[in-house]
Order: sequence, then C-alpha cells, then structure tokens
Amino acid sequence: MAANFGETAFDQKARTALVLGASGGIGGELARQLSGAGWRVRALQRSVRSQGDAGAVGEIGAISAIETVRGDVMDRDAVMRAAQGCEVIVHAVNPPGYRRWADLVLPMIDNTLAAAQAARATVVLPGTVYNYGPDALPLVGEEAPQQPRTRKGAIRVELERRIEAATARNVRAIVVRAGDFFGPRVGNSWLAQGFFTPGKALRSVREPGTPGAGHSWGYVPDVARTMLELIEQRAVLAPFARFHMAGHWDADGTQMAAAICRVAARHGLTVKRGAFPWPLIYVAALFSTTPREMLEMRYLWRETLELDNTRLVATLGREPHTPLDAAVEATLMGLGCLPAHQNQLAAAH
Repeated sequence: MAANFGETAFDQKARTALVLGASGGIGGELARQLSGAGWRVRALQRSVRSQGDAGAVGEIGAISAIETVRGDVMDRDAVMRAAQGCEVIVHAVNPPGYRRWADLVLPMIDNTLAAAQAARATVVLPGTVYNYGPDALPLVGEEAPQQPRTRKGAIRVELERRIEAATARNVRAIVVRAGDFFGPRVGNSWLAQGFFTPGKALRSVREPGTPGAGHSWGYVPDVARTMLELIEQRAVLAPFARFHMAGHWDADGTQMAAAICRVAARHGLTVKRGAFPWPLIYVAALFSTTPREMLEMRYLWRETLELDNTRLVATLGREPHTPLDAAVEATLMGLGCLPAHQNQLAAAH
C-alpha cells in the first residue's frame, strides 16, 4: 500500500525498517522476511525519470505489509523523511546495469548514513566481493586487505570505509558479504543473464568461469535470512560488524552448471553445456558500457575466491543454507525456465 507522510501516521510502537532497493532481489527478499518476522517495513519507491537513470526501477512486488513512500535515494531529504522512526535502514540499492557507479554509489550511501545518524538507526549493507584483489585470495576473511584491482571495487571499499567512519557518529552497521547472488526473484544476476535466459525453457547452459577456478554463490533467501538474524542481534554486535557467508561454494567452477543440468533433467529437459561467449563481449565492449564493465570483473571468473564464514558461524551458531539443487530449482521456477512455470510466466505477462 502506498503511504504519504502528510496523510498517514506511522505506528511508532512497531519495530520499523526502511528498505532502500526493495524493488531489487536482495532488498525485496529481506523486506518480505522482515515483514514475516513482525517488522513494519517501509520502502522508498524511487521515481522513474528515464531509462538508465538511477530512478529507473520496477515497481515493488506485492508485499501487503509494506508501506511505500515516493522518493529517490539520491534525494537526502526524502531518505531522511522516510527513515524517521526507523531502527534499521537496509541499503540494498545500486545503479542498474553497472552504469554510473562513480556518480551515484557514494552519494547514495552518504544520504543513508545521514538518515541513520538522525534516526540512530542500524545500517545493513549487502557486501560484494569486488573489494578484494589477488593479494586477498583464495580464502577471504573479514579482515583481509581490501586492495581491489577495479574501479567498482575501489568504490565499494570507499563505501564501506564511510560506513565504518560513521560509527563514530552513533551509527551502527552490519555488512553481510556473499558471492554472486541468485534466486527465484533475481533476474539481474550472473546466473540469470550469463548461464541461461529467463522466461525460456532451458536448452543450454553457458559457463563463464575458467575450469578449476572456484566461485562463490549467495542464494538470496539464505542471505536475507542471515541478515534478519543478525539484525535481531544488532544490540550485541560491534558498532561496525562485518560478516562473510560461505554460501554455495563451487570448488572447481563447474558445479553450478552441473546442478542446473540435474534439475533440468528431473523436469524432462536435456541441457547442453557450453562456454560463455567472452569473445562477443569483447566486441560489444567497443560500443557499450555494460560489456566493458563485465570485462572489468572477469577476473572473478578466472581466479578462486572463497569466503570464510567462521565469524558468522560463531555468532549465529550456523549459516542459513538451502541445498544447492533445491535453490537452483526454486530459481529456475521463479525465472520461468522450467516448462510449466515458463507457461505461467508467459501468461502473467
């Protein structure tokens, strides 16, 4: 339901969380899980101005308990108004399609931190592996040096540095880092756009990785569950608490494709495995920004990067974990790639 600050008074007795990026995969999933756990969830619905703009996002999915407030995360006043009365601010927003990171990522987090300081709220951030360069590999813990080799990695390092610095101003923060996100509502991901095509029955699987190079995956419902459990413990965590999830560890870079083939076979589909067309990406990069950005991140498919979850397990007692085949099946169903679900998705559109 849509809410207007001039028309509706929010219930100050309920625990309230503001989710920035609720239209996205991780933001939407955490919003659903927070709501299911009894939180009052508020989402800042970014205004759509033009295709490719930071505000060009889809509508928030149907989550009946969510209150949506119209505004743009690039508008500090809008973020601060939306954060009033919130105990938690989830910062799950990024410029779409790798574009305009240098212009938008840091102003976005600055607005969130200003709102968190005013509301005395805890900031929750989905972290990325972009922060790490070759010196931190292959097994990466929370205190590993962050010396990235890419521009996006440098921006993410600065983003986390600003969050940590804000703890001196009574802001608390939780960073949960996982591998490549995938899930039933995550259409903008390497799995959904690199390995197969959403909305079409599986016929082939493209593998972008170098055989033998391990790769980390984060199943979004598990990531959101981990965040929720850490949010519930926020009062006893360090002011700047950073955790790594092991997620689904593909030790040789071939296991995700193998799982997709196993699930497809159970649904009567024969799937061919092939290499991702990197040569075409090099050609496309001559004319388009997104392929250039993909090439910048290609090192993550050539080198082994495994996340060490020792700290997380010590804190929660275990890491929320869905078996790989179940996670892959739910993802393929959600993205309309299994026969019955493909027909349902087509009918819905």
